Amino acid sequence: MAQIERLKAIREAMKTQGIDAYIIPSSDPHISEYLPERYKCIAWASGFTGSAGTLAITQDFAGLWTDSRYFVQAVEQLQDTGFELVKLKNQGAAEYAFWLAEVLPAGSKVAFDGNLASLSVAQSVKGALEPVGVMVDGHVDILEHVWEQRPLLPTAGAYLLDESLVGESTVGKIARVKERLKAKRADAHLISSLDDLAWVLNIRGNDVKCNPVVLGFLLIAEEHTTLFIDVNKLGAEEQLQLTAADVFIRPYAEAFQAVRDVKADRIWIDPKRTCFAMYDAIPASVDIVEDINPSTHLKAIKNEVEIGHTRQAMIKDGVAMTRFFKWVEEQVSHENLTEISIAEKLEALRAEGDGFVDISFDTIAGYLEHGALPHYKATLSNDATLYPRGLLLVDSGGQYKDGTTDITRVVSLGEITAAEKEDYTLVLKATIEGSLAVFPKGTRGYQIDAITRRPLWESRRNYGHGTGHGVGFFLNVHEGPHTFNPSNVDIPVEPGMITSIEPGLYREGNYGIRIENLVLSKVLDSNQFGEFMHFETLTLCYIATDLVEKSLLDQKHVDWLNRYNAWVFEVLSVHLMTEECAWLEQKTKAI
Repeated sequence: MAQIERLKAIREAMKTQGIDAYIIPSSDPHISEYLPERYKCIAWASGFTGSAGTLAITQDFAGLWTDSRYFVQAVEQLQDTGFELVKLKNQGAAEYAFWLAEVLPAGSKVAFDGNLASLSVAQSVKGALEPVGVMVDGHVDILEHVWEQRPLLPTAGAYLLDESLVGESTVGKIARVKERLKAKRADAHLISSLDDLAWVLNIRGNDVKCNPVVLGFLLIAEEHTTLFIDVNKLGAEEQLQLTAADVFIRPYAEAFQAVRDVKADRIWIDPKRTCFAMYDAIPASVDIVEDINPSTHLKAIKNEVEIGHTRQAMIKDGVAMTRFFKWVEEQVSHENLTEISIAEKLEALRAEGDGFVDISFDTIAGYLEHGALPHYKATLSNDATLYPRGLLLVDSGGQYKDGTTDITRVVSLGEITAAEKEDYTLVLKATIEGSLAVFPKGTRGYQIDAITRRPLWESRRNYGHGTGHGVGFFLNVHEGPHTFNPSNVDIPVEPGMITSIEPGLYREGNYGIRIENLVLSKVLDSNQFGEFMHFETLTLCYIATDLVEKSLLDQKHVDWLNRYNAWVFEVLSVHLMTEECAWLEQKTKAI
């Protein structure tokens, strides 16, 4: 069934149920960024495959609201689907709800599936529509009736990680969460988000591509902790270990009823990571605390064991990246290399690393103008062939049992232009500025974002995405609560956080440049003015110097680049073959 027919079926179901507008968020009952096949509702309905967006459908208009990262992709994918792109002005805002408030008359009915909308999204929709007399029903799953052969929930097995790998027991983590509950005077806590559940229980799974998580809910109460999961995913040994940690195991489908029956005076939920349907199941007699999951803060601060393992994962990743770029450089003139084929090669090279589980997200291999699309993914219809000229951007990462990686590099395949060198050097300068930042404890991410952007702003350039995101430990490549972007997110940068620094510059229709490393926040020193922090760069992969226009760099930038590349060679050379060492030595020569 083509998208235009699917849209028609949705509208017919709306008409039958007396619904004037239907909203489809990009989410699942756990408010995940990356989704199991069953919940890829926007892709099924509209053909749009980006990881952020919302569909709003009326009888005479169907729109996809998404942000600037996906504008070009959306225009391409929405052709002949009946859906139109609506450009978000503010990333993450429920602007579709305000549009509906303008176009729908009083007495109209708007519906959505409360399993797919977070509490905060539902509140935004209700807040925009109900004051103008539009009714909102958050318990309507139209797709269940019109999506033929809808995929079932995943059934892959789950497994537990040893304390020697993660540095803290499940018992210890639950105890720390309970300490936070006590401070909030809450006697129960529902965890819906899969990465938080995975961190608390030291459990991993294969339910979502690129994210080693397992579908489940976790209810932590004063007396006991209950995991709601497909019990068939756990072997006898895993069940024994969880039971030994005082974790009860119940079927996944019983989670909603357990919340309806919860015996608590005060329950803590995260409004951005809990679906509206689950919130609505909480008895009216129970007081609700709405705040970020305490585990989200706790898992963002890596312990020394996690940090040590992550450094080892970076070495394996750096070896794979070195071999990859050497292969591309040597074969681009002799083989038929395409964006898809090089992404497959990079994954194969990563898979040679000990403990490799998966890539951490779909590789972005953008050649020439495709590099200007920050969230580009090559398909059979747009797969570009590489030639020995122009810029190649590769944003990729790996999931290893001892860490998660995320790295972006840009290399020239030949015929470098002065404009490309200038843009590349300014982006590199921004990456270095962020990496060299020294800042007082308590600094927020938007301040790091501004420090990083300064070299681009000074040259009247900018980029439309954030500067950095948190990264999990063998978990989601995007994790909160902190972020380096212009938003006024009131979360301090704390010691032990692992975050990306990834400024970029995009010339639509020509090329894109982004240089990304992961950094560890650390205490530097303290004095009469307070405690100061800095970053340790963790990522190990050479930064191309043939694209650098040295005159645009200050000496501190040149020194940083030379030190970084020398460190990369020193660490990786002992893991490479003789020929690979010689190649990397040339790439890391001081400028």
